[in-house]
Amino acid sequence: MKHMFKDKKLALKRVRQVIFSIFITVAILALLYFVTNGRDIPVLNPKGLIANQERDLILLTFGLGMLIVIPVFILLFSIAWKYRASNTKAKYEPEMEGNKLLEALWWGIPCAVILLLAVITAVSTHALDPYKPIQSSVKPVKIQVISLNWKWLFIYPDQGVATQNVLNIPKDTPIELSLTSDAPMNSFWVPSLAGQVYTMAGMSTKLHLMADEVGTYNGSSANISGDGFADMRFKVNSMNETDFTAWATREFNSNNIPLLTTESYKKLAESSHDTSQVTYLLISKDLYNETIMKYMGSGKSDKEKASGAHE
Repeated sequence: MKHMFKDKKLALKRVRQVIFSIFITVAILALLYFVTNGRDIPVLNPKGLIANQERDLILLTFGLGMLIVIPVFILLFSIAWKYRASNTKAKYEPEMEGNKLLEALWWGIPCAVILLLAVITAVSTHALDPYKPIQSSVKPVKIQVISLNWKWLFIYPDQGVATQNVLNIPKDTPIELSLTSDAPMNSFWVPSLAGQVYTMAGMSTKLHLMADEVGTYNGSSANISGDGFADMRFKVNSMNETDFTAWATREFNSNNIPLLTTESYKKLAESSHDTSQVTYLLISKDLYNETIMKYMGSGKSDKEKASGAHE
C-alpha cells in the first residue's frame, strides 16, 4: 500500500513537471507574439531587391533548421514521458542501439540538411556579394559614404552635393555605395534595403542596393564605436527619379546651403553628438579620396622614418 502511494505521488510530480514545461513554452511563445505583433521588423519586411533576397534566405535557413530542432524536442519530451520512473509498462529495448535503419535516419537527415545549407550558403554568398553590381538598364547613382564620430556624411559626386545624416536615393535605381571611415571602424546598415558592410579608415568598401518602394527607412551604425554610437543614425529617403533629380538640382543651385570644402570638412569631422540633417554644396570634389589617403603610410618603415628625422 505504501509502495502504491509512493508511485502515485511520483506520477503526480511528473505530471506537474510536464504541465509546468508546457506552461513555460506557451508563455515564451505568447511573449514572442506580443513583442513582434504589429511591429515593423525591417529585416523581415524588406523594401529593396537585395533585402528581399536576404529575407528569403533567412526564412529558408530557419525552416531547414526547424526540420531538425522540432523533431529533436518532440522526441526529447516523448522519450522523457514514456520512460519516466513511474511508467512500469515501458519496454526496455536495448536491441535498438544497433538498428541500421534508425541510425541511418538520425544521422542521415541532419547530414543532408547541413549539406543543403552548405550549398545554399555557397550560392547565396556569391549572389549577395556586396561588391557585385546590380544588373539593371538604369544607370546607377554613385554615392560616397564617410563614417565620422558620430555622424554620417554622404557625398554625391555627380550631383555636386553632400548630406549629413540623411541619404536620398531614387527608387528602382541601382545605388553604388563606396564607403570609408574618418574615425574608428564602423558598420553601415539599412535593414530594409540591404545587409551591413564595414567602413574602415584608409580603405574603401562597396555596397550595392536598390529600393523598390517610395518611403523613408532607418539606417544606423551596426558597430559600437564610442560614446555617441547610440545616436549614430540616419534616414534613407527613397523617392521617384524625377523628385530625386529635382532635389539635387535645387540644392546645387541654392545660395543658402553651407559649402563643403576641405577646411569645413575638418571641422565637420571633429567628434560631436550632431544628429542634425544638413545638405552641403560640394566644393572639394576629391574629398572622399583625400580622406582615404590621409591614413595611408609613405611606405617607409619606422626605422627609415627615424633615420630620416636625424639627417
